[in-house]
Amino acid sequence: MDSLTLICTAALLAAGGLYWFVCFFGSAEVKGKRAVQLTGGSIDKENVQDNYKQYWSFFRSPKEIETADKVPVFVDTFYNLVTDIYEWGWGQSFHFSPSLPGKSHREATRIHEEMAVDLLGVKPGARILDAGCGVGGPMRAIAAHSKANVVGITINEYQVKRARMHNKKAGLDSLCEVVCGNFLQMPFADNSFDGVYSIEATCHAPNLEEVYREIYRVLKPGSLYISYEWVTTELYKAEDLEHVEIIHGIERGDALPGLRTYKDIAQVAKKVGFEVVKEKDLAKPPSHPWWTRLKMGRIAYWRNHILVTILAFLGIAPKGTVDVHEMLFVTADYLSQGGEKGIFSPMHMILCRKPAAE
Repeated sequence: MDSLTLICTAALLAAGGLYWFVCFFGSAEVKGKRAVQLTGGSIDKENVQDNYKQYWSFFRSPKEIETADKVPVFVDTFYNLVTDIYEWGWGQSFHFSPSLPGKSHREATRIHEEMAVDLLGVKPGARILDAGCGVGGPMRAIAAHSKANVVGITINEYQVKRARMHNKKAGLDSLCEVVCGNFLQMPFADNSFDGVYSIEATCHAPNLEEVYREIYRVLKPGSLYISYEWVTTELYKAEDLEHVEIIHGIERGDALPGLRTYKDIAQVAKKVGFEVVKEKDLAKPPSHPWWTRLKMGRIAYWRNHILVTILAFLGIAPKGTVDVHEMLFVTADYLSQGGEKGIFSPMHMILCRKPAAE
């Protein structure tokens, strides 16, 4: 075989390998996002790397992100950076769920979402709110299951565009509406929703009382609110340096102003006026581990990381995408450690009722 033939053969194999990576591993559970479509959300392609550095600059002065006026920019930047990678590698529901024997991750996720709306007890045609809807994976599952009208709110404009596209593609745009806004100051009238849910979203709020108070305001008297909260558990020890590093790792990699303890959730709910109907950590046994999905994804991570590196080198993916992808892998390790040690839960469930009007 002469050198020209060898070079051509190698080039064809390389091109074929890249095509195989992109086409067969180019999207997650729904064919809506491929590796060659990775972007920085609403950030211009040439500014992704700078915005990644800006994101990390928040942690150089931690006190800055404890104030409400700093957090929206912080969270918006994060979701511009990670939304496409989440969709590509994880799916359209940006949250965890307990593993269910005999069920795929996608099925377990759907069941976890449907349980939330079932506990709200809303009827078809009811108007409910998804506080922190992301690209709308839970919204679509809940609308299809309950036939309720779901209004989602997210602070990230790029996620609004993605959610609307997915709603239309799924034929659910008549039941699903998406609004760009801050759930600390929502553009909705008082007493205007028959139910509210938030799935692993209020952890981004700098002050839980503020978001719970706002949800209380827009909820009709006598109606229910359910939330799956990220918390440190009773096993977390603030004097244990390993525990502290794990929790800080989760906070840094997931745009969290600071994780709350499980004790805070019901106290805050009661403080704003809610009656606590039920509280349970859905991550605890007999539930099967939620973090196994992260561990099973290690091979996929390295495969995807090679692909992202190649696409960034070729200029197809923005500069900075490799850094963001690596950040998410490191964060996944912290999340797994938090789950294995039992010091962290992403699904501390609280069900609350706004008292009926007297």
